[in-house]
Amino acid sequence: MKAAVLREVPGALQIEDVEVADPGPREVRIRTAAAGLCHTDLSAMEGLIATRVPTVLGHEGAGVVEAVGEEVVSLAPGDHVITCCSVFCGQCEHCLRGQTHLCTGTRATRRADGTSRLSKGGERVLPFLELGTFGEEMLVHENAAVAVSKDIPLDRAAVMGCAVVTGIGAVFATARVRPGAHVAVIGCGGVGLNCIQGARLAGAARIIAVDVQPHKLELARTFGATDVIDARDVDPVLAVRELTRGGVDYSFEAIGLKATTEQAFAMARRGGTATVIGVMPAGTSIEVEGSELLVKTLQGSYMGSNQFKVDIPRYVDLYLQGRLLLDELVQAHLHLDEIDQGFASMKEGAVARSVVTF
Repeated sequence: MKAAVLREVPGALQIEDVEVADPGPREVRIRTAAAGLCHTDLSAMEGLIATRVPTVLGHEGAGVVEAVGEEVVSLAPGDHVITCCSVFCGQCEHCLRGQTHLCTGTRATRRADGTSRLSKGGERVLPFLELGTFGEEMLVHENAAVAVSKDIPLDRAAVMGCAVVTGIGAVFATARVRPGAHVAVIGCGGVGLNCIQGARLAGAARIIAVDVQPHKLELARTFGATDVIDARDVDPVLAVRELTRGGVDYSFEAIGLKATTEQAFAMARRGGTATVIGVMPAGTSIEVEGSELLVKTLQGSYMGSNQFKVDIPRYVDLYLQGRLLLDELVQAHLHLDEIDQGFASMKEGAVARSVVTF
């Protein structure tokens, strides 16, 4: 198959021929239909997060099951599936507590016979975050994919596995936003926009979007923002406090920067909660007023605290009902050999989400 491979960190993607193994026990082979471009992939390319190479990048995708191995019970050939990098073993302590997104087991990430799922000329090639969606095919554990309705277009379905579960999950599962609450979201990219529409679906009374890109702020209104703040013109913390007379009940940081994380905490009112979603570079430390930690909460949200096997089919239903916006999120379609163009657009902040279609 053709795949976008990262061989050096930092480095650029190379389109190469990669071999895919036959499905082993509990494994499914998927013909990739579409893959979303996420900032985490860019961070891997730039060396901001630890990444082993060579690797087929990509961790947000959808496709059709081609074949299944022995003992697979939840998927069958012909199923339309969405993949998620919250692959879980189902047997570790976190899984048994219902925290599958924090799984520490290896049964779903390592093949029992020790062989590689992907290779090139005998060289082991790693699937990024156990998926590798920037390839024409994926070979994954069955607990890395969920079957969904065939009514949802697969290019829309692709963004559910990261942007949607991370943003909406942070609102629903991590912060547990209550109806009538005041919410602020810093960063209106793919994840931030899903925080905004998650707050809308949760019944928040006021949803404040913060960004430095005017077109993203306009898009935020489409997703449910009641107010927008251009952080180039004003101090966003002071602006949020003025709008809400003291701060929001819930704030979300969806960029991954020290400054914006500190702003999110400062925006929260006494008794409020600031949730950090963005992945900061390794070694980043943040500074907050110690006494403030006594009266409000700072927390992280990994992959939206998702249980994607349950969550994603429900989000698909919301999309099919017209309540969850995905058509507006996917703003560019690319071929695999145009993937560098997609990441260039990401750096410029030109689109909410680009999708590679196969």
